[in-house]
Amino acid sequence: MSVDSLGRHDSWKGVRAAVAGFGVSGFAAADNLLFLGATVVAMDERVDGKEEQAELLRSLGADIRLGPGATGTLPDDVDVLVTSPGWRPDAPLLAQARERDVPIWGEVELAWRLRDPENAAPWLAVTGTNGKTTTVQMLDSILRAAGLRSVAVGNVGLPIVEAVMDPEPYDVLAVELSSFQLHYTSSMAAESAVVLNVAEDHLDWYQGESAMADYAADKGRIFEHAQRACIYNVAEPITEELVREADVQEGARAIGFTLGMPAVGMLGIVEDMLVDRAFIEQRESSAAELCTIADLASPAPHFVADALAAAALARAHGVSQTAVRDGLRAFRPDGHRIALVAEHAGITWVDDSKATNPHAAASSLGGYEKVVWVAGGLAKGARFDQLVEAMRERLRAVVLLGADRHVIADALSRHAPDVPVIEIGAGETGAQESPMDEVVAAAGGLARAGDTVLLAPGCASMDMFANYGERGDRFAEAVRRHIERQE
Repeated sequence: MSVDSLGRHDSWKGVRAAVAGFGVSGFAAADNLLFLGATVVAMDERVDGKEEQAELLRSLGADIRLGPGATGTLPDDVDVLVTSPGWRPDAPLLAQARERDVPIWGEVELAWRLRDPENAAPWLAVTGTNGKTTTVQMLDSILRAAGLRSVAVGNVGLPIVEAVMDPEPYDVLAVELSSFQLHYTSSMAAESAVVLNVAEDHLDWYQGESAMADYAADKGRIFEHAQRACIYNVAEPITEELVREADVQEGARAIGFTLGMPAVGMLGIVEDMLVDRAFIEQRESSAAELCTIADLASPAPHFVADALAAAALARAHGVSQTAVRDGLRAFRPDGHRIALVAEHAGITWVDDSKATNPHAAASSLGGYEKVVWVAGGLAKGARFDQLVEAMRERLRAVVLLGADRHVIADALSRHAPDVPVIEIGAGETGAQESPMDEVVAAAGGLARAGDTVLLAPGCASMDMFANYGERGDRFAEAVRRHIERQE
């Protein structure tokens, strides 16, 4: 049967839905499809950590298939396939669906279709290579300061399906969307949306000569059908180009944000003040003060840019200047995002383990004058030449670890041959213990008073750690041990 016209208040009885991937979003999709009356088969190659959820859904009537080979064949008579965002389009299950003309939705697409048409919360949507989570959490803080019932959803926080199916409706949703999620989304029409930046990342997922163009195009899908504002980064022309290419609703405005003086129709910086020249009547001749840079948790340029993007989305929704200020003042970033670990003997130690690609690492490095840079891990096909060329004057030294540390070492040898480089450990998966004590000792030996030792790896962590959080924790623990030995 056709599922294209089905929504929240329709009967899904008789619909046979397959759910590919049984993580957080996959479980939420399967659970709510069962609630709507669909017949559900959920599949995942992995078993660990999924037993409890699997048993719950089995008790509700789902067919759960877990373990090696479970996703090899798409079941017969499937009406729709809901895929988790990490699944590449060339996965066999998805290829079979396309061959059989079975619609492929992501959880985001399913959530959009399941909004209550009588009380649908508008979506304020955020994507970009870096800064998505920070921006969405800032936005949620601003919306709450305005007295709105808001929640951060999507690639962070609550699954979107759960938010839209909540019996107590939200006033507005702050939605973080990855390129993977956007790839499988077609009908979404955000009230307003922003692309923060576009840089090399996930090029192991987007393959071939068009990989970067395909990645950017998926980011740009966030602007499709936008209702009020398409927000772009003035410093990155590709984000404005994505706005120009989008098919938006009549009346939707293009709004820029900049770390410089804003032109009319933009948000930006005047002296030490974040200001709005887009959402005020007198924008031709004046700007509305939002907050000072000192009101923010960090003065780092990328953090200030994220605050401007969050403010633009909130202002497009009609939030007051006061609520923007109060929300930004109240916001504190999650751990491992430019987190101060320690200050000792004139040296500052900073954990930005969440900087998992070159663009994020460059943004982090740009916030400090002189840096001993700790980097390396899984590069995911990324290159570091542009980063090193731009940041070499800031580099006191570099300490490298991880499986792809040679990629960074090669870029340093080409573009910053005078910068001292120390490589630590083999970096193979399954290393018995972290080399962070050795990394920290090497960095401490290279740093001078006034320097910052910055963990901004520019790479993913899974070659040596469970995730970026564990990597940051190990770094912080090693720093504390290092300082104790110095005292």
